[in-house]
Amino acid sequence: MIRLGIVGCNYGRAVQLPAFRADSRCRVVALAGSDAARTAGLAREADIPDAYGDWAEMIGRTDIDAVAIAVPPRLQPQIAVAALKSGKAVFVEKPMAADLEGAAAMLREMGTRPAAMDFNFTEVMAFRRAKTLLDGGAIGRLRHIAVTWLVENASTRLRLKNWKTSAGDGGGALGNFVSHSLHYLEWFGGPIAGLSARLSGLPDDPAFETNAMLSLAFASGAAGNLTMSSACFAGSGHRLEFYGDDGALVLANPTTDYMRGFTLQLARRPNAALAPVALDDDPLDRQFPTDGRIAPVARLASRFIDAIEQKRSVSPGFAEGYRVQELLEAVRRSHERGQWLDAEPEIRP
Repeated sequence: MIRLGIVGCNYGRAVQLPAFRADSRCRVVALAGSDAARTAGLAREADIPDAYGDWAEMIGRTDIDAVAIAVPPRLQPQIAVAALKSGKAVFVEKPMAADLEGAAAMLREMGTRPAAMDFNFTEVMAFRRAKTLLDGGAIGRLRHIAVTWLVENASTRLRLKNWKTSAGDGGGALGNFVSHSLHYLEWFGGPIAGLSARLSGLPDDPAFETNAMLSLAFASGAAGNLTMSSACFAGSGHRLEFYGDDGALVLANPTTDYMRGFTLQLARRPNAALAPVALDDDPLDRQFPTDGRIAPVARLASRFIDAIEQKRSVSPGFAEGYRVQELLEAVRRSHERGQWLDAEPEIRP
């Protein structure tokens, strides 16, 4: 039995907790938060045995095998490094850190311990089906990937000043949303070799980062572009378009549910009409009717537990997290300098 402690009382409690509980090999034994009284109450409600107002106290326990962390990016490296130093496997959220220095510290400390990243879009059934089709040559050699992601998130709607709207805390539209896209873009299309970017905020509050526009070049020779905004009331949703020598594939979700609602359509020469692609049923997702985020994270959690039991690495892990951090840094540099930048992977620290 893997004994797990969770750091974070929001996403950690709402998503990571049921995701790990979905695997019978894992027992969540502790919850840590910044407010001891609130954390104790939430732990009681969720039937978690122990609660802590100090994450370091929980990590110091020798009977905990692994730690799942769900805190703002600027706080994550300190907690993850401490957990790794204590010999624990770690499961962390994206982005890995607020900057490349923090991500590098986590990667250096990892050693041979399992260290997983919660890049959950690639666990959605429609994404996996799209990947199978692309890898199988359904549209021929890839020419172009276009991503549009136009939504209004709660932080923008409510004008909340938090990491999800603050570039300085490793978040904003880039850290909160585009970090996902940079991961799945390389998952689908291979390494990104170069990029240019423009970031912006609300018209009356430019520091409230809500928008990102990227132009991309893949090492394969394919091109790409991404337009993302978290300030679009009644926005068109999340859409990925893949264009190849022999066809086109469209992965689209017009709903406000980040994980549910994706459909897949395929067109192949000579017929230019897009036709629906059948998607597999997801029995795991049916177990969590109130939250579409849980099933994808549960798949990652089970692979993380596999890695702990088998004493091996896990994917997506810190290598993928560090690569996304490299790309996030390149995007910000491109925006600041107003120029195209190379984005080939660096030598690992």
